[in-house]
Amino acid sequence: MLDLILCVDDDPITLMLCKMVIAKSSFAQEVVTAQHGEEALAYFDDLKLNNLGNDIARYPKLIFLDLNMPVMGGWEFLDEFAKPEYADVFKETRVIVLSSTIDPRDINKSKTYPMVIDFMSKPITKEMLEDLKKIF
Repeated sequence: MLDLILCVDDDPITLMLCKMVIAKSSFAQEVVTAQHGEEALAYFDDLKLNNLGNDIARYPKLIFLDLNMPVMGGWEFLDEFAKPEYADVFKETRVIVLSSTIDPRDINKSKTYPMVIDFMSKPITKEMLEDLKKIF
């Protein structure tokens, strides 16, 4: 079981479903949510500011990330999160792109980011999490 997961999606129903499925599957003890990439980066900035980035138990080991969001989308988030000020501090954090798109170009693009470990279609399911338990 993971200590903490971050779900980033602009749809409140998707975020609620994400939290509910993760809780029911006992995949993580806590789920934090953000409605767009900028909010997710602010969350990580706050962790760095409070020096919690050095305490690996206090930051998400996994991010479920939507691609198409207002303010800052998933691609922009990944571009920022790949920069040393995040990648060096949160090097244990992995990302699963959780999107409604099935465009092969998006799937291939996601593979260019070293922190992305998978590309899955929405919605998140208990079966997906059961498969992920083998990795985490």
